[in-house]
Amino acid sequence: MPTAPDVPSAKLVVVIDDDPMVLEGMSGLLRSWGYQVLTAATEDAALATLAVQGRRPDLIVCDYRLAGGRNGVQAVEQLRDAFEIPALIITGGVPPAGLQERRTTRYELMHKPVDPTALHETLREALKRVRRTGRDS
Repeated sequence: MPTAPDVPSAKLVVVIDDDPMVLEGMSGLLRSWGYQVLTAATEDAALATLAVQGRRPDLIVCDYRLAGGRNGVQAVEQLRDAFEIPALIITGGVPPAGLQERRTTRYELMHKPVDPTALHETLREALKRVRRTGRDS
């Protein structure tokens, strides 16, 4: 039986965070909502896994501060070089001014601790916008 486009199970969410506990928790939460989830500590690892699986993600959820001095904006941009998809950046601190400005057209931004209900609604809205406009948020 084919899955309807608005059913979360039809959607693959890539989660990038350098904290294994965050990856595990976010993966479990998203799966409980019916999403398919790919987790990775880096954008390179995410791209490699997507290539092996031959998959195209529908959405990116990425922490702002990553290991090795990288940040979520850099990770999202690298994935977007391969896939034009909506993205959500989660930060525990005050994001740089540039991130706040770019957010209006390029990214959703949420602050830690993330409320699961707000996260769920943000993901649904980002995916709905893509269906309505036929492009990323």
